[in-house]
Amino acid sequence: MKQYNKLNTLIGWGVWLIATVVYLLTVEPTASWWDCGEYIATAYKLQVGHPPGAPFFQLVGRIFSLFAFGDVSKVALMINVMSALSSSFTILFLFWTITILARKAALLGGEMNTGRMIAIFGSGIVGALAYTFSDTFWFSAEEGEVYAMSSFFTAFVFWAILKWDEVADQQHSARWLVLIAYMVGLSVGVHMLNLLAIPAITFVVYFRKYKPTTKGMLVAGGISLIVLSFIMYGIIPEIVSLFAHSELIFVNTLGLPFNSGTIFLALLLIALIVFAIKATNSVNVRDAKIAIGLAGLLFLLILLESRGAGSFFLRLLVGGGAAFLIYYFRKQKALLNTAVLSIAFILIGYSTFLLIVIRANTNTPINENAPKDAVSLLSYLNREQYGDWPIFHGQYYNSPVSGSEDGSPVYIRSDKAKKYVVADSREGTVPVYDPEFTTIFPRMWSSSKETHIREYKEWGKIKGVPIPHTNREGKVETIMKPTFGENLTYFFRYQVGFMYFRYFMWNYSGRQNDIQGHGGIENGNWITGIEAIDGKRLGSQDNLPATRQSRANNKLYMLPLLLGLAGLFFQLNRDYRNTIVVGLLFLMTGIAIVVYLNQHPYQPRERDYAYAGSTYAFAIWIGLGVLAIYNLLRKALKPQLSAIIATVLTLVLVPGIMASEEWDDHDRSGKYAARDFAINYLESCEPNAILFTNGDNDTFPLWYVQEVEGIRTDVRVVNFMLASGEWYIHQMMRKIYDSEKLPFTLKAEDYEKGTNNFVPVIEKLKGAVELKQVINFIASARADTQIPYGDGTFINYAPTRNFKLTVDSAYLVNNKLIPEDMYSRIEPEITWKVKGQNYLYKNDLMLLDFIASNNWERPIYFTSPAAIENVLNVDEYCHLEGIVYRFLPVKADHMYKGLGGIDTDQAYDLLVNKAKWGNLNDPKVYLDPESRRNSIMPMQNYLRLAQALIAEGMNDSAVAALDTMQKFFPDSKFHYDLYTLSLVQNYYDAGALEKGNAAADLFIDNYAGDLEYYASLAPSFKQYYRQETEQAFMVLQRMAMLAREYKQTEQATKTEQILNELLEKF
Repeated sequence: MKQYNKLNTLIGWGVWLIATVVYLLTVEPTASWWDCGEYIATAYKLQVGHPPGAPFFQLVGRIFSLFAFGDVSKVALMINVMSALSSSFTILFLFWTITILARKAALLGGEMNTGRMIAIFGSGIVGALAYTFSDTFWFSAEEGEVYAMSSFFTAFVFWAILKWDEVADQQHSARWLVLIAYMVGLSVGVHMLNLLAIPAITFVVYFRKYKPTTKGMLVAGGISLIVLSFIMYGIIPEIVSLFAHSELIFVNTLGLPFNSGTIFLALLLIALIVFAIKATNSVNVRDAKIAIGLAGLLFLLILLESRGAGSFFLRLLVGGGAAFLIYYFRKQKALLNTAVLSIAFILIGYSTFLLIVIRANTNTPINENAPKDAVSLLSYLNREQYGDWPIFHGQYYNSPVSGSEDGSPVYIRSDKAKKYVVADSREGTVPVYDPEFTTIFPRMWSSSKETHIREYKEWGKIKGVPIPHTNREGKVETIMKPTFGENLTYFFRYQVGFMYFRYFMWNYSGRQNDIQGHGGIENGNWITGIEAIDGKRLGSQDNLPATRQSRANNKLYMLPLLLGLAGLFFQLNRDYRNTIVVGLLFLMTGIAIVVYLNQHPYQPRERDYAYAGSTYAFAIWIGLGVLAIYNLLRKALKPQLSAIIATVLTLVLVPGIMASEEWDDHDRSGKYAARDFAINYLESCEPNAILFTNGDNDTFPLWYVQEVEGIRTDVRVVNFMLASGEWYIHQMMRKIYDSEKLPFTLKAEDYEKGTNNFVPVIEKLKGAVELKQVINFIASARADTQIPYGDGTFINYAPTRNFKLTVDSAYLVNNKLIPEDMYSRIEPEITWKVKGQNYLYKNDLMLLDFIASNNWERPIYFTSPAAIENVLNVDEYCHLEGIVYRFLPVKADHMYKGLGGIDTDQAYDLLVNKAKWGNLNDPKVYLDPESRRNSIMPMQNYLRLAQALIAEGMNDSAVAALDTMQKFFPDSKFHYDLYTLSLVQNYYDAGALEKGNAAADLFIDNYAGDLEYYASLAPSFKQYYRQETEQAFMVLQRMAMLAREYKQTEQATKTEQILNELLEKF
């Protein structure tokens, strides 16, 4: 065994080295899309990111950022390297986990010999490397996101409980359990996913300490869920809730200073833990009495925090149960001591969240939700801004509301009142649904978008049952309530099948492409690489046209899946106990997450990252599959030869194929898209500008380049969606770096939580009203400027939906606030109408307040005028400059409805002379789906610029713009389509006929290739692509017509010939 242990350690580190090299070779060199820019920025300067925060990730990320040695352009790389190393250490512990389990299965009824040793190590190597090259895990290993580190914690605690199992009878074995508890506490500061390993951990303890029985396993399962719930719903939120409640008691009731309740509870918890440890580690009765007294005081606070009778009795039941267990095990002090130490170390790990509060109080530039005290931290951790959804009981998407209940009141700190005051009573804010239209296990619950309802009906195959319902107006209406069977149909077809099993198969069977799928056969599906299987499901996958070919088309031939299934059945036959353990990890990190997330259709992006733990568990079975093959081969061959063949064969056919198929779409080296796009946004703005953004991908990368690389810190980035939070508007009222505070008429208290959450629009004034007057009207908050609200209070309102902004042209000219060439075109006033909504929400009010108060002194830009058109419908005054739109009191040239106009001089300089696009034109750089999606608008901006230049008679400049677009966004990678169809005509209009013909050939090749593919399909699949077929013929006809129109006879004849030949195939 000594030799085995030595080799196990060395080979494990060898596998770690392979994984480390792979991840470092393919890591992204800078910030990526989505949350990465935010995570890197908040880690670098220890700022406060989005709820519920990831403080431990930030702390470790800050340490790694120091290895940039002052080169801010390398900070993101260092934090990405942290993810890469977290991932390679995950692989290390996976290897050791597999070898532990493989040894138990392989040595059942036999001694260790060379053949078995080789097979065991082969299992570890193949399983660990299979997970190394798995699609989801490899993706997370390359970027500065939390999922790589979260996977590390899962791998570590699972390995640690298996190590405890090996030494459970030794004197100090409990230290492994305490270590696991500490790691669980730390992991909460990264992501909650790690907690789902607790049931598997519980069963390892059960199988080690007790003889398994059906009853015993049921009890163990119940205990595992209780422990999971205790940590997930007890320790994590309840501790902070206790701090918040204590703070309210001490400050509001007792009149003590702020934070006095927090300090009291912290001291109480520390004292309780200290005396509980002493009481369980000695025979001193005095320590036990003190611990019991402190526990009683803590329990009293827990009861006082109850919200209603149900909450009170639940707490009473839990407290009574805990007291009973302590009494029952009172003589097993070692067990109680381990339990107390475990809770203590969970809290120590969890204490990293103090970083969030500490940094929030320093008013960091990124300070999301500003959780400065226990009261606001509770809201932050509960993710209240994201809303809630039903899990075990609730409404259907069409359930009528029968009433409402009060929500929990929102308290904010008032330094003026020297206490916490209710900012929002939340009275009547929780809808109560008619119980006749609710169900257990509700899966189809969202009514927020019509697309959700439409897709519910499609995936659930809903016919429903008619149920009469009397609405609030007393009218009887018939509602088609989905049946519970249809509810389950949606669950199994969409949530399990599409949003879990599809992702699982990506990893271990094959992936069609990287385009997000929504249920169609053309995008985002799993494949096998076996045409007989794939062709029947999706149509032929062997002769895909160029436009449908993808680096992410990974054919694994189901080999990882089959090897994993072999490993599963082998372990089940040899070691059913650990099969249950691994199976629990597999289910809790897979199906259990599906149940909890309860996802509606049309998610904004693919969610495979949420299920990485499930694919991790299956990788264990992939490793054990080597043992299964070895076990078969040794019946005919010598053990050593059998082990070598089994290892080499599976190594080549599973991780070998996975690596070769997936390297090209997981290699992010050389890609700077998110960073460069962000710089382009900022560099499009004039000094001291305000840039209004909307989503994650036009905000977080900008935060990164400003916060980390210090680029254009004079520009204030304002995310319009985040501005619905008072904390965000308050930040806009402060100077940050080189950006002065934004000018507002309304004061900070006017934007406080619970104030002006929505301002009704009531048309009491006719005609357009000066915007400044409306803002002053709202700011006055007098009795005559308010209306009664349902709860007996009065709220502000806007007396019109027609606004105007009077322009002082002399002031603008004298202060040179707009471009000089626009002086003569200044409009005397701008008018618009609020449309599509009867309220001004907080972010709407903020925007209008700023526009009214700014007086054109700071340049105003939008990433998309359409995003704010309901409240500020001024797109005809928005001028495209690069990739942003500047709002000016001048009507824009070359106007497109909803897209504004274009300033050709500014746009040309930025797009042609300055812009960089992240090396996406490099054939070696992988064009990921997010970069592809975010490239659509820049490509159209080049085309719009060219069209505008042609209209101005600047043909050479137009050709240069078109050439630049093709240079940065070549057809070979972007596959030109309807979005870029004007490329051909623009070249023709600019007189560049040969270039126009060449561009036309690109479209012809693309769409002719598509049509050849559609023609080759079976009738059912051909019918599926009917709309795409019609579109392709339309494009080819358009190419022929353009060629004729511009007297390109040879080009036209060639196109028509291709068109006619294709028409004959349909």
